[in-house]
Amino acid sequence: MSCGDPHETDCSEVLDHLYEFLDSEMPDVDRDKFQHHFEECSPCLEKYGLEQAVKKLVKRCCGHDDVPADLRAKVMGRIDLIRSGQAVPDHDVTATPQES
Repeated sequence: MSCGDPHETDCSEVLDHLYEFLDSEMPDVDRDKFQHHFEECSPCLEKYGLEQAVKKLVKRCCGHDDVPADLRAKVMGRIDLIRSGQAVPDHDVTATPQES
């Protein structure tokens, strides 16, 4: 993803390291670069906000347990469907026939 505008820090680099930024697991100099990028780039800022919201929601719902990768994928899949304007099915579209 890229907004099409040139930035000091490329959108792909920001998105590749977004969770390091969210989890404060990067050096301050890199955090400053990312923060500057978010100030310039609306699409990346939107993605950051979405990922931050998902992370908070999962933390609130799951407590301090590790978030299962399949749960995150399902939640993100639903969000992508909603954001794209597609109809969201009432049932779990990711479930296998034996799970449904």
